[in-house]
Amino acid sequence: MFRLRLSPEAGEVYEDLKARAGESLESRRATGKAKSARAEGLFKQVHKCLVHLQSDPRHPGLRTHQYHLIPHPYDPRQKVFEAYAQHRTPGAYRVFWCYGPEAGEITIIAITPHP
Repeated sequence: MFRLRLSPEAGEVYEDLKARAGESLESRRATGKAKSARAEGLFKQVHKCLVHLQSDPRHPGLRTHQYHLIPHPYDPRQKVFEAYAQHRTPGAYRVFWCYGPEAGEITIIAITPHP
């Protein structure tokens, strides 16, 4: 198991997604709708991606691969990776991450729609 560390930007996005999902859930319960909204599903997918990263960064569902356009925040010689939170979705969300700064830690650099 790894400890997750979110960058300030990734933390803001995560909290925003969480807040939107909560608002959507409250609204849905108030109106009696059964089907969950897009915001709820998106947060669930991003959260599940982070859970998989924490337990196994090589989980096949993450489709993790190296990403070259973002520099490593701690050591420019190390690699940055991209993991899929969504797949086959327009504007699918991705999680960009790296190992470190401490042993046993993963830093989430960004949570964003596919560039």
